Amino acid sequence: MDVCLSSAQQSLLPGALQEDGTGGPPGDANNIESSLRSLQKFVPTDYASYTQEHYQFAGKKIVIQESIESYGAVVWPAATALCQYLEEHQEELNLQDAKILEIGAGPGLVSIVASILGAQVTATDLPDVLGNLQYNLLKNTLKCTAHLPEVKELVWGQDLEQNFPRAALHYDYVLASDVVYHHYFLDKLLLTMVHLSQQGTVVLWANKFRFSTDYEFLDKFKQVFDTTLLAEYPESTVKLFKGTLKWD
Repeated sequence: MDVCLSSAQQSLLPGALQEDGTGGPPGDANNIESSLRSLQKFVPTDYASYTQEHYQFAGKKIVIQESIESYGAVVWPAATALCQYLEEHQEELNLQDAKILEIGAGPGLVSIVASILGAQVTATDLPDVLGNLQYNLLKNTLKCTAHLPEVKELVWGQDLEQNFPRAALHYDYVLASDVVYHHYFLDKLLLTMVHLSQQGTVVLWANKFRFSTDYEFLDKFKQVFDTTLLAEYPESTVKLFKGTLKWD
């Protein structure tokens, strides 16, 4: 019931947390074990402070390094709701060895839970988020998951075919949580969801509905995806939808 790396192993990761739960600049890569160094591709952003937040899913205590200095370094309400759904429906979803891509993975909680439940996960986000994302993934999945999650840059709507060629990649699930809020990239987000979806791909999208633009995006989502409301969480105003791409 604990995180998968020992404290000694965790101290070798870039941006390792100090005893008070805060983190400083990344450490010297030369001090990292070769087995871990080969996995480190991204350096955590040097925020003024980090905190450790604790979660419990799939029989594991998950420790996430977060910072309020970035939207992408905080676990938002829809992420915990999606984790709860994955845990409660893991057999129904057949997550063991399933190929999953998470859009806007942030600090990585959803990808960690999916990995613990047996999936082959690719966690994606913007470049400045990837260092902390990879740190959290390694800390919580190394030596305790069948498949070590991969971290990749994904800028919505940009270079999709180049970086995620449809002929070479097929995902069983595309996961997204709290990716819809008051920003100017909603059309590019929908385009990205469509690009990553093929026949058989299921999009699981959880979102806290805050603004009218959230419902406008839902209307557009329904135009291109056959959509089912899977769950509602009234205490957090989170809704979870299942979408499969419409085919002519």
